Amino acid sequence: MDISRTEEVRRTIEGMYDQFLAQEGHILSRQERQRLFEQIVAEILGFGPLEPLLRDDTITEIMVNGPNKIFIERKGKIEHVAVTFESEEHLMRIIDRIVSPLGRRIDESSPMVDARLPDGSRVNAIIPPLALNGPTLTIRKFSKQPLTVEDLIRFGSITPEAVEFLKACVIARLNIVVSGGTGTGKTTFLNILSSFIPEDERIVTIENAAELQLRQEHVVTLESRPPNIEGKGEVTIRDLVINSLRMRPDRIVVGECRGGEALDMLQAMNTGHDGSLTTLHANSPRDALSRLETMCLMAGMDLPVRAIREQIASAMDLIIQQERMRDGSRKITRITEVQGMEGDVIVMSDIFQFEQQGIEDGRVIGRLKPTGIRPKFIERIEAANIHLPPGIFGFGVGMRTF
Repeated sequence: MDISRTEEVRRTIEGMYDQFLAQEGHILSRQERQRLFEQIVAEILGFGPLEPLLRDDTITEIMVNGPNKIFIERKGKIEHVAVTFESEEHLMRIIDRIVSPLGRRIDESSPMVDARLPDGSRVNAIIPPLALNGPTLTIRKFSKQPLTVEDLIRFGSITPEAVEFLKACVIARLNIVVSGGTGTGKTTFLNILSSFIPEDERIVTIENAAELQLRQEHVVTLESRPPNIEGKGEVTIRDLVINSLRMRPDRIVVGECRGGEALDMLQAMNTGHDGSLTTLHANSPRDALSRLETMCLMAGMDLPVRAIREQIASAMDLIIQQERMRDGSRKITRITEVQGMEGDVIVMSDIFQFEQQGIEDGRVIGRLKPTGIRPKFIERIEAANIHLPPGIFGFGVGMRTF
């Protein structure tokens, strides 16, 4: 419904509401009158009890575990809120209202939906018989103002020196993976890394649900598509990665690698598509390599493990590890170079590492520090006419190249 039509319906509801109160003789305070009116409008035009949560810009995620258990994430912390649905049927009506305009259906034959709202927010709904405790809904809200690199520096998530180094790596077309657990800010940081890509390059982004907000002019945004009710029409991330190679990309940015598309992306990196960026779920840089290995095996190509490791070692240049700390803050904890193979093992070296110094008033205190090791790929950065100050890699420790 467009804005003018919404306002027209809202005025109609208000007239009927005022008439009802007058006929029934209800006397309400101004605040009560307005609150009740907004609840009625939310039920008719919006998403019911979720409306105030969706409008609250301090909330980043909404988690509904049934009609009476609603949680939110605010400033990295999860908290319970005093918002409820009247019943499971009420919650199901709202879920259906969310997914129906997206061309999706949710019922017993199709009890799980993953989709994107028009404002970019990600929605996941799952109902019985898969959800044993009743309908469940998760909404990851889309930030209207994406975080900038200056914001991350101010929050203490990263240092200016590390930013300067990573910006040089992106411009010099190194292949980079952002690794971390769920909710650590991988997509946010991928968005920031992508902002360093020069304006004159053609960028193809590939995502399950489009979240990246690139500001460059020459950007093509692709989004995967799930199968329809008949199980047909699916377009996977892997399909889009393969297709993107025919689109003359300067850069391929994959929102998240989860399966066989990892092999296609590695092959692209190894065949002239340098400067690719992606994220994956892993708890350490070493774990990220293992995950890549597993995902390549999921491609069904029956390649020897050593051949896959050689592909990874040849294609990947840098792994950036993110973590959500105990205080809810998100920090870059390691920036690690992938150096190549020694025997059957992929060799890595930390260029920056987070050093925790303690906890103060519940906040984690620490800083991302250089390890004193000069990366092997520094020559590629210098070949791009970028000259980083030697001190960026640390003072007092020998400038070693391993």
